[in-house]
Amino acid sequence: MRKVRVTKEFDFETAHALDGYGGKCKDIHGHSYHLKVTVLGLPKTDSNAADCGMVIDFGDLKAIIKEQIKPIFDHRLILRSDSRFKGLELKNERIRYVDYQPTCENMMLEIVQILMRHLPSFVQLHTVFLRETANSYSEWFAEDQ
Repeated sequence: MRKVRVTKEFDFETAHALDGYGGKCKDIHGHSYHLKVTVLGLPKTDSNAADCGMVIDFGDLKAIIKEQIKPIFDHRLILRSDSRFKGLELKNERIRYVDYQPTCENMMLEIVQILMRHLPSFVQLHTVFLRETANSYSEWFAEDQ
């Protein structure tokens, strides 16, 4: 039997600021992010099982994103731990401080780490794609690691 790739797509809204950056992204601004997660695995072959032919139930993949990714990214303001905006959390509980510059690339790498901890063992993370704007995105491929 051959391995199959399964992809599920998600959308969320996040604001961030790139402290210390020289461009306009140094100030607080937001994006409508589009996330694509692709896993690789063998379709299940037990013809007596309701999930026969599935690599993973799309709902199971959706649940991981809903429970592990969206709560820490969706409708959040992501700032570096040493941000000059420190203190805004006193007026808004939707602020999240991280130990990295919250670029599209770094946020995607955090998502990859979370997925690797929560995906079932019978699938492998293959690709993660995070679109920040209509023409700007970052990608992670397992084969590049």
